[in-house]
This record gives sequence, C-alpha cells and structure tokens, in this order.
Amino acid sequence: MKRRSFLSMSAAASASLWLPRAFGAGFSDAPNVASAPASTGRGYDNLLILIELKGGNDGLNTVIPFADPTYYALRKNIAIRREQAIQLDERTALHPALQPLMPLWRGGQLAIVQGVSYAQPNLSHFRSIEIWDTASRSDQYLRDGWLTRAFAMKPVPAGFAADGVVIGSAEMGPLANGARAIALVNPVQFVRASRLAVPVSLHERNPELAHILDVENDIVKAADRLRPVQGQPPLKTAFPGGAFGSSIRTAMQVLTASEAAQPVPPAGTPRRQPRGGQGVAVIRLTLNGFDTHQNQPGQQAALLRQFAEGLAAMQAALVELGRWNDTLVMTYAEFGRRPRENQSNGTDHGTVAPHFVTGGRVRGGLYGVPPMLARLDGNGNLPVGVDFRELYATVLGPWWGLDAPAILQQRFEPLPLLRG
Repeated sequence: MKRRSFLSMSAAASASLWLPRAFGAGFSDAPNVASAPASTGRGYDNLLILIELKGGNDGLNTVIPFADPTYYALRKNIAIRREQAIQLDERTALHPALQPLMPLWRGGQLAIVQGVSYAQPNLSHFRSIEIWDTASRSDQYLRDGWLTRAFAMKPVPAGFAADGVVIGSAEMGPLANGARAIALVNPVQFVRASRLAVPVSLHERNPELAHILDVENDIVKAADRLRPVQGQPPLKTAFPGGAFGSSIRTAMQVLTASEAAQPVPPAGTPRRQPRGGQGVAVIRLTLNGFDTHQNQPGQQAALLRQFAEGLAAMQAALVELGRWNDTLVMTYAEFGRRPRENQSNGTDHGTVAPHFVTGGRVRGGLYGVPPMLARLDGNGNLPVGVDFRELYATVLGPWWGLDAPAILQQRFEPLPLLRG
C-alpha cells in the first residue's frame, strides 16, 4: 500500500488529532468588510471549505417555493408560513433561521443551487454519501474520494502541512483512501498519538504495524506544524457556541497558523498562503442531525440557525485573515427529503436538495432547477435538476485549474458561480 493510503487510513482509524485551544478568549464582533477585487490566482492557494449537512437536509423548508400552493398542500403541518419566510424573489424564500446569511445574499456572494442530486438516486445514507464522496454513478463503486483523485493528479505543494483537514468527524469522506489528511476529532487521542514512539523491536516483529505507527507520527508532526505560533494575535471574530461553532473556530485556527509566516495586511486585503509554508487545500466540516423523520420543524430550525450563524462568523474570520477572496465554501449532503410530510411531523429520505456556495469571488443568486412539485415521480420524489458533479467540476476546473473530466471520469459542465 502506498504511503498516502496509510496516511488516510491511520488518520481515520486512530490518529484523531487536535489543535490546542490557543485562541480561547478575547473574541469580539468583527465588522463586515467589503471584499477586495477578485484574485486571478489558481491552484491550491485557492482554499475549498466543504460543509456536510449530515443526514440529508430538507430542501423544501430551507429554500421555500412559497408561491406554489402545492407546497402547502403537501405539508399541512410543517410548511414554513409565507409571512415567516425570508423572501428572495417572487416565488422563492429562505427559512427564517437563515437570516444571518442575508448580508451575503444582498452582497451578491451567496449562490443557491437548486435541484441537486444524481441519476437513479439511492436513498440509503451509507450508499448515497459514498456516491457523493467518490463522485461515482449510482451503479458504480469507486474506492478513492474525489478529492483524493484530484491530489493524486496534482499534489499539493510540498510545504503544505496536509492535503486537507477534517473537523467534526472521523470519516474522511472525499479525502478517503490516499489523501494526506488530518482528522481533528479527539484531543485525548491526539495526546496519546503525539507521545507514540515506535520501538525498534516492533519493526522486527511486525513491520506492517510499525509502518502504520510511523505514518501516524508523520501526521502528528504535520499537526504540530499547524499549531499557532507563540505571540500570534487572536482572531477578533466572535464564533457561535455549540459543536459546529467550535468546529468553525478550529478551522479558522488552522488558517491562522498557516498565515503566521506573513505580515498581517489591512482588513479585506487578499493574501496568498506562503509557498513552502503551512497550508492546506481543503477543510471539511460536518454538521450532524439532518435526518429529520419526526418533529422536524424545531430540529431543522435549530440546525439551520447553527449553520447560518457559523457561516456568517466564518466569513467574518476569513475577511479578517485576508482569505475571503481565495476561499470557496460549499455545502453537500447524501440526499434531500420527500416533498410530502410524514405522519410524525417529519420528512423521509428523498432525492434532490438545494446547496449553498459562497466566497468573495462567488457570483450570487439562484441557480439550478426550482422544485417542480407537480412533476413528482412514482415514489413521490422531485426530479433531478443538477448533477452534483457539476459542483465538483466547478471546484476542479475554474477554482483549481485541474482536468475535471479526468478526475470525475466523465465530462460535467462547471456552473457559472465564480467571478474573475
């Protein structure tokens, strides 16, 4: 097995790493600073942040077709009332818990892609997220994550601490089976792993196990390189509480550490990661709890509020770091929910869902195919409007400048989501 495979395996299995809470105090609200002109740079200096809405978010109560009476007919108990929704245009609105996203929407930096799924969608959590993680067809089984294939085609710069950092989950997802990725999950396991010493006798008795432990130590050393430099000023951005807010804070600490080699520019000034510095190409965050089979209204509202408040704080921190214009933030999930509510005031596994894309170079607005509630299939699900691999093609091609068809094993047209 190749060394990169061991890195991914050992990170997922036992070397769940942690960054010390170096910036635990002294946060305050940061102003919303206007973006600088778009950078024309490409490659892995452009950061990707993926946010997994784990469990399958209900799209119809997130991006609401309030002008369609069929929406209210299908959801007599759980529909979002028109007067509560945040209207975007004459037929579309957002869940009221997403109010913190409105500055991004009004600033033209929030894109909403509707109708996202794939042909012959699978409604198993395990299988469908595997399809999203590997960018496979529904009848195809691939071993490597789509990001793993991207980094195999074009490795990240040698000075980067890792290909990617996974926060809030031990599952490597799109970084599985080969990417040089670090999972920042459990501080106790980190301390244990960081003290790990491989005895010489183990190399003789069990060379394969010794090799895995050696690679674990490599990951720990990479995490050490991400530690904040002593004396580095803390971020001024205030982060929300809860697990997701903590994950975002950790993600911003990773970026703060990678910026330590550069002088702090004026707020809003774009700044590139130092070549040969301590970068990462991808950060993957997970927000759990979207499998809302029962009592959905309160549960989803709380989750969407966490998401929106976290994303607003992330944007403020990225502006503070000078990284907003070279960061692309994108949500994904294994599937959406059925249009018709169930008998438990919830929704069951469905097909399509809307997804959010934001960043300083994002061309905001509504994209894709709005829900066509009069055209449900025989299972009561919405038809697919946008293949999720079109989102990936946008990342691989326009964002990173890679050969997207070779990585995705099929040609998908990028979506026109980016400026410059």
